Amino acid sequence: MSPVLFYDPVCRRPYDTRTLRTQAMGGTESTLVRVADALDAWVMQHNRSEDWQRYRRPQALAGIAAVVVNRDSRALPFVQRTFPGAQVYLWLHDRLEPGARRARWLAATAPLLRQLAVTAVCVSDSQRAGVEAVLAGSGLAAVVRALTIYNPVDDALQPDGTPVDAGKLVFFSSPNKGLAFALDAFSALRRRMPELRLVVGNPGYKRAPPTSRAGVEFRGALPQARMHEEVRSALCTFFPNFLIPETFGLVFAESHALGTPVLTLDCGAAREVLADPQQLLPLRAAYRIYEASAAALPSRWRGAAARLAATTGLFDAFSERIHAWRAGARPRAAPDPRFRLSAVTAQWRALLSL
Repeated sequence: MSPVLFYDPVCRRPYDTRTLRTQAMGGTESTLVRVADALDAWVMQHNRSEDWQRYRRPQALAGIAAVVVNRDSRALPFVQRTFPGAQVYLWLHDRLEPGARRARWLAATAPLLRQLAVTAVCVSDSQRAGVEAVLAGSGLAAVVRALTIYNPVDDALQPDGTPVDAGKLVFFSSPNKGLAFALDAFSALRRRMPELRLVVGNPGYKRAPPTSRAGVEFRGALPQARMHEEVRSALCTFFPNFLIPETFGLVFAESHALGTPVLTLDCGAAREVLADPQQLLPLRAAYRIYEASAAALPSRWRGAAARLAATTGLFDAFSERIHAWRAGARPRAAPDPRFRLSAVTAQWRALLSL
């Protein structure tokens, strides 16, 4: 058994290998399972009440040489008490910017970060820039090293020749990551291309508000294998999210691994992960202004606001790109070797000296 422990102090509910296979699951949790399983490492969760194989309740374990804390440095006192002498890593999945709440959490644990000589593991270079700015502002830049290890995609994910439905778009992410804006943009697309449909699913940790839109099929929370089936046959993954910019974007990497391009906005780590400007649209100030205004309206009025916005050309760039892709300009997408689980696991092994 590996002398490494992954500790999750913030998960909403316990999870393990079985969860990944059978239930809807968030990207951070599924990433942790894939990496920990590949390393044969222990996993501990703050709210777990029953042990299952390497997945354990909070407890002392003998022989732990390294602890990887998931997301929240406020768990460092527990780690120090329970695993004295272990090398500590902080695996940051969220966006950190100076002055933001998560940055304040990190700054509050500065003494322990110094004492334990913690290494911060980021999931993209884009995210790491914000993390390093926070570390510098907290006086930690000289003692806390930050590095990037991308999130992994299962090596088995490959295009399989599934026929593409040129009328099908998919949105698979948490609904708070711009689903309302995506629905408004899709409605504008469908007025020009009435044969379009949008399949919507989510990882299950936030429910989409009840709504009904012409051409939209809400599938609810789906296990990843079922989501992948939907993505394979889609013209593209339609993900115009800017409300919570992706620090990595597993939806991007997995879509490409399945052979499906992505249409998204140029923010967060999208450009770094997709590496194709044809799959990016500029993030216009008008989108932010519209969303701020529409979000303040009663839900029954949002459709009218979207139709009015469409008459001003707000969603034209999406329509033009989708029309071009349906006419033969659809980009090629393929697995990216940077994100293969085998490659990512090798980086973790090197970091942890396994």
